[in-house]
Amino acid sequence: MSASSAALERQIRPIYDALDTGSNKSAIVTCNKLLKKYPTNILLKALKALALIRSQKVEESLVLCDEVLESKPTHDGVLTAMMHVLRGLGRHNDMVTMFDEAFKKSPSNEELGCQTFFAHVRASHWKSAHLIATRMYKTFQDEKYLYWSVICAILQANDISTPPAMRPILFQLAHRLIQTSPNPSYISADRFHLHLSLLRQLGLYDEANKLLDSDVGKSICATNLSCDELRREIWQLQGKVKEEGQRAELLITEKRDRNWLEFLAVINATFNEEDSDLLKESVQKTQKIFTDIAAQDGLKDRSALLALIEVEQRAHERGISQSPPVSLMEEYFEKFGNKACCFEDLKPYVKSALGNDLSHWTSFLESKLTVPETIPALQEVINALKLIRYGLTASEITLESELKRVNQYAKLYFETISLGANLPSTELQPGDDLVLLAANALISAWKLSQSTSHLLTAINLLEFALTKSKHCFLARLVLIRLYRILGAPLPALEHYRALNIKQVQNDTLSHLVLSRASTFSLASMGDLTLSTECLEATQIYLSNSQETGDFIVRAFNAEKYSQIPEFIAFEDRLDTSLQRDSVKMEHLRMRLTHEPVNSDVIDMELIELKFIFDRVHHDNRDFAIFPNYQPNVSDSLNHQTLLFGKEEGFPWLSAFLKIYIRILQQASDLDDTVEEKLLIGDRPKPAAESVTRASLSERIQNFTPEELSTLTSEETKLVEYATSLSGWLGPYHDYARPPPSVVLAEAAKQTELKTGHPLKGIEVPPINGNGQHKKDEEPPAVVDAPESVAKHFDGIRERFETVKTSDSVVDLLHVATLAQEAFILLVTESTRFKSSSVVKMNKFGALATNLKDLKAAAQAVLKDISTELIKRGESFNNAEARKACVDASNTDISAYISHDFILNLAKKISDSRYKILEGVGKGIVRVIALHT
Repeated sequence: MSASSAALERQIRPIYDALDTGSNKSAIVTCNKLLKKYPTNILLKALKALALIRSQKVEESLVLCDEVLESKPTHDGVLTAMMHVLRGLGRHNDMVTMFDEAFKKSPSNEELGCQTFFAHVRASHWKSAHLIATRMYKTFQDEKYLYWSVICAILQANDISTPPAMRPILFQLAHRLIQTSPNPSYISADRFHLHLSLLRQLGLYDEANKLLDSDVGKSICATNLSCDELRREIWQLQGKVKEEGQRAELLITEKRDRNWLEFLAVINATFNEEDSDLLKESVQKTQKIFTDIAAQDGLKDRSALLALIEVEQRAHERGISQSPPVSLMEEYFEKFGNKACCFEDLKPYVKSALGNDLSHWTSFLESKLTVPETIPALQEVINALKLIRYGLTASEITLESELKRVNQYAKLYFETISLGANLPSTELQPGDDLVLLAANALISAWKLSQSTSHLLTAINLLEFALTKSKHCFLARLVLIRLYRILGAPLPALEHYRALNIKQVQNDTLSHLVLSRASTFSLASMGDLTLSTECLEATQIYLSNSQETGDFIVRAFNAEKYSQIPEFIAFEDRLDTSLQRDSVKMEHLRMRLTHEPVNSDVIDMELIELKFIFDRVHHDNRDFAIFPNYQPNVSDSLNHQTLLFGKEEGFPWLSAFLKIYIRILQQASDLDDTVEEKLLIGDRPKPAAESVTRASLSERIQNFTPEELSTLTSEETKLVEYATSLSGWLGPYHDYARPPPSVVLAEAAKQTELKTGHPLKGIEVPPINGNGQHKKDEEPPAVVDAPESVAKHFDGIRERFETVKTSDSVVDLLHVATLAQEAFILLVTESTRFKSSSVVKMNKFGALATNLKDLKAAAQAVLKDISTELIKRGESFNNAEARKACVDASNTDISAYISHDFILNLAKKISDSRYKILEGVGKGIVRVIALHT
């Protein structure tokens, strides 16, 4: 190393330190100083680009980024810095090209070859990754690279962009490659797993059996759960049910294996017989085995007794046994009724315990309902109550009977609360489930009567339970739903934050407060609480895009081939998460009430929504977590407490995406060619079938019955209004929109003003003197707005007059916020025609007048709604409202809870209703001012 190089390296070291500590501004300053002395140094430019990216100065970093890429770097430091820069910009394809060019210059550099391979892996370019791995195997003769090429061929076959006809060919290619390996795959459990999964995919069961029947194969399956799971699948595909049952029986009886999967294997083998006599014999034999094991295990393990119930149940379904396994269920309850798992274990069998057997089962459980004196005895009573409730028939679910059950659950809870008095504060109280049972019954009573007094009682009970058991997160889940139904979003948000959810839970649980969050948004007043929650919930997706790729790379390095598809699936499920894009939609709906509608907002949101629309979504939301103790014949707790009784699934998201994409597309100056040239990052990978789909403009104009069925009546009217509005104004937008050359010229001008450098890679064609291409055709004739647009706000006024007389605060907010949204959509659609020069040039004077009248009519309705919301909010800001809230609670339950506690809750609910109604009311006035 020369003296000058060593000196430069010492001067660059502080830049690395600054980047490592997050001091990006300091790194930029140091880079600027050194670039004056070394203006052509590529490493300095790469490090400055990285610091700029981390400082959110994207446009400035782009210039440096392009300069570095043009130099086709090979230096390890430059490549590493540029890898982070390009990942930050979402330019994975450029990163791949950069490493490809470097590897071509140094084909004998194994480390560089690995980096190039991993660049393709991070970009999910499985075909090219396979080719690179194959080349590396030939060059460096490391068997690891052969297996890399095998799994890349498999991953390419499973990729959504691979045509179906190509997939079998890729699997066969992977098989041929693995056969060329100089060593057998069973020298490594993960290589063995990869080999087995490939044979399963190709249906080469004879070859798979040879591997599995070998001593090494048996040893691997005995110690590796992933390989053993594959073995089960392969045997099942071959129909080797009896063989699997025999193997499992040996493990259960001789090796005392109590894995439930082994018991299921024996049961499946038992009922694999078609002949009735042989089946009876097989059932008797299995019952004898399980009975002996159950006697041996006693209270130590419940698997054998539960397996006996399963056998009896299947025998009943096949006509061998005359009755369901009620006696065995009773025996199970006698032994394990004091375990928390008892309810979930027996729940599947209650469904089939019909007729007289159900009444007998219920009588047995009722005999267990004594006042418990110990925690295990209390758990047994709770399980009995849960099972009784689950087995209720439709005729037994009445308002009167549900309220009796509420009093039964609550009374028992307060009578036994002393049992957990000495437990640490970190422990759950043993009687928490009694409160959850009461809450379930009260919600059922609310559905039967539509009286919110039952919801208020449930809130009192659940909130009281949390004072005794602060970590009872199940109570918080129910409270969040109830507060939202009552139109009190602040306490709902408090409980959501108290859950302290982290990492991927933001994807599975953020729906609790962010579904239809715009109904409770005060962004129009400058309160960005819910908007901030949206941004915080999306951090997991940013982490996923930045970190999961590193996990995949580590898995390749460690040859953990069974983990690689799981990491990729995890990355894909988060990247295409339904909740992620639902939150994005809600954030946009809130954003437009807070910020002016301009071209930057329109263009940016349009591009992102178009990407979202073409994704194949995964629904990762967790609804099973709700404490559902409703009867089998009723709707689940989740469905009963859905806001407006409608689920916000993909059809709902699709409907709103179609509304906004069409309106933003018309308001934007970007056509596909301009968007392609100005787009910074890579486009999402299209699915193989996307080439056969209709165009985007065709798909966003039609709504399926499934989409419409997930909308409330108010949302359906908004869809009809937005569709008519877009259809009416579409021709005028198409005529007035500036040609692509003008849009590109303006973009180039703005970029040069900001960065001092011209926009690279874009050739702007010449335009005429007035900045527009001349139009030969006449402008479309201006026609009046269709009735569905012209009369939309009159319809809103009528519906608001109806709903304002009801007790439902949330229905009032729903009508009001959707009315506000309809106005914002009108403003967005008419943004282009605000300019007097555009109106004059295109002879749209009559259109401008028409739009002005529509806005005036909308503003008048919105002002009336605003006044009424503020007035209604004031009605909750007094002692009478709080007293009414207290009086609405169940008096039998109120006797157990102090009046001050209930009064404080009533104040919390009333205050939240007052703040949201007043906030939305005043916010509507500000929205009118903001968009006028």
